[in-house]
Amino acid sequence: QVQLVESGGGLVQAGGSLRLSCAASGRTFASYPMAWFRQAPGKERELVARISRSGTSTAYADSVKGRFTISRDNAKNTVYLQMNSLKPEDTAVYYCNDPRVGADDYWGQGTQVTVSS
Repeated sequence: QVQLVESGGGLVQAGGSLRLSCAASGRTFASYPMAWFRQAPGKERELVARISRSGTSTAYADSVKGRFTISRDNAKNTVYLQMNSLKPEDTAVYYCNDPRVGADDYWGQGTQVTVSS
């Protein structure tokens, strides 16, 4: 049974930075692509960044391109999201998961990111 534990969120002023972590267990981590998603109040969950199994290929939503960096450490079963130049519109609960899963699949508890203006 897969388990995903997100951490590293918090309250930060606009222009600041945060680094999110996601620890995975219960499956062979290196066999799965991974992604970070976010869900703001009243909005649907959206994919913001994804990374390939090996970590050599990444992709980003236009809204975060150039500001966020996704990475992974397969030896530690962990995926990261470095977020720089944060904006109030980045405020959301952030989740990690396989980019192919659906809303009815397993999701972790997420980590809250709040950016004040």
